[in-house]
Amino acid sequence: MQEKRWRLLWIDNQRSDVKQSDAQLKNQHREEQNNIVSKSYIRFLEYRGYDISLTNAIAEGIALLQDEEYHAVLLNYDGATREENLLSYIRDVDAHIPIILVTHEGGQEVLQQASLYDVDSVFIATADGQDETSSQQLETSLAFILDKQTGREAYTPQAYAQKFKGAQLSGGGTRGRDSVDDWQTWIDTYVRLVEWDLRLDTLHNVDELKSIHEIEKREANAAFADYVQANYHTWLASEASPTLSVDVVYKYVIPEVQAGKQVLFVVMDCMRLDHWLKIEPLLYPLFHITTDYYYSILPTATRYARNAIFSGLFPLEFAERHPDLYAEPDTTHTSINRYEKDLMRLQLERHGILPKPPLHYFKIFDTRGEIQYLHWLNVTDRISLTALVVDFLDMLTHTRHEIDLLQQLVPDEAAFRTLAQAWFQHSHLYRVFRIAAERGMTVVLTSDHGSLLCQNAAKVSSQAELTTGLRFKEGKNISCSPEAGWVIKEPGAYRLPGEEAQRSYVLAKEDYYFVYERQFNVYKEIFQGSFQHGGVSLEEMILPCVVLEPR
Repeated sequence: MQEKRWRLLWIDNQRSDVKQSDAQLKNQHREEQNNIVSKSYIRFLEYRGYDISLTNAIAEGIALLQDEEYHAVLLNYDGATREENLLSYIRDVDAHIPIILVTHEGGQEVLQQASLYDVDSVFIATADGQDETSSQQLETSLAFILDKQTGREAYTPQAYAQKFKGAQLSGGGTRGRDSVDDWQTWIDTYVRLVEWDLRLDTLHNVDELKSIHEIEKREANAAFADYVQANYHTWLASEASPTLSVDVVYKYVIPEVQAGKQVLFVVMDCMRLDHWLKIEPLLYPLFHITTDYYYSILPTATRYARNAIFSGLFPLEFAERHPDLYAEPDTTHTSINRYEKDLMRLQLERHGILPKPPLHYFKIFDTRGEIQYLHWLNVTDRISLTALVVDFLDMLTHTRHEIDLLQQLVPDEAAFRTLAQAWFQHSHLYRVFRIAAERGMTVVLTSDHGSLLCQNAAKVSSQAELTTGLRFKEGKNISCSPEAGWVIKEPGAYRLPGEEAQRSYVLAKEDYYFVYERQFNVYKEIFQGSFQHGGVSLEEMILPCVVLEPR
């Protein structure tokens, strides 16, 4: 018997017309037989503890639905127009009540109406209705629909414990190991953690499990920071290294260009893996999607990571080979990524790639830019390779802590994910992807770095002025707590410029952010709970790189 007594409205929907056409009379016997079948299912469900109201008239069914509280509607459906109208009436009365179509034939028309009116399930009834297995199948479908949310919240903790049972979060018991080859294990770990983030977002009464999950993520990030600190130097000189920022164009973009495809290369500044997983369902109907992952170089800041993507060079090599294109931060806030088109063109030339028409590059800061790029895409006949940088998520990350309304809209990571999805769904950029699919273009989509919700302030000091980043800083004689940051005193060994100027770097670990000792409490309050990037974390370093082929 059911623990909760569910109330169901079953509309058998037999004709109540006094006058019927010859064709309708021919179907009368079948409808009477269907009524017998319906009642056999109803008796079974009543025996199982369901409270069922039965009617065979549209007007009475709608009146009952308006006046009484029901948990689901079952409609005996034979494909006639009156059922279509009834589905519309039901949705007018209650847009969210679960609906199950009980049909004897199924077919394309039934599926069409089920899709049109957001029907929850289509059940194919047996001819005589006396098959107990069929009745049990109907009950199982009902129970799943009615108790789905409660069941998910009841069974999820058990599933979570089983998923991580016997495996520490650095993946398969690898925590504490320093093998340079464990980078794939860390990708698998992070993907699994993010998938659970999204799964837990849909649940409301599992606060304890969510707290456990947050602890698991913090512990994973602590171990990951130690792992990267121990192995990053080796990655830079080893063939066993993961794909890094400098490899993205060569590994994912150039092969598509060489295959003669029209290629749209999109870099979503500051897009994390969880943001991509919220956007992916919107693109699935348009493209065959292949998702891979790569590691951002350090520091995980636009100046380094995105220039590494477009140039195919580590920061030190970039500064040495192209001093005329290498830009240091300055007081005028001139863009330090203003030469991306030149850098990508030079990278393509190094690999013998001379696209025709030539490489096109565009950067979107706002809606006007989206519309401008959309117009270009519509009027351009032939495209070989177009590179597009989209700044929205990065701008949102940087301005959120400055605007009270944004802090209310994006109080946590779950809200950030939801906002990223809503923005993309209603943006002109989404239209760009749809046009690309229509034109048969291959899209390569990635991010230059992620961001991290920072919860712990750490004091940082130096004998000279440092750069302004909160998750990384450059300067001379930097010092901070070892648990909060990783100080790189020999930048040349990490392919970073500045060794001749005796410059050092410090990268934040876990969820720390750097604040000067002077006015520590003031700036701690300002930046506490802000999203930042530049440091060492799963969220900042492990990024999706997605190839989308039009369906």
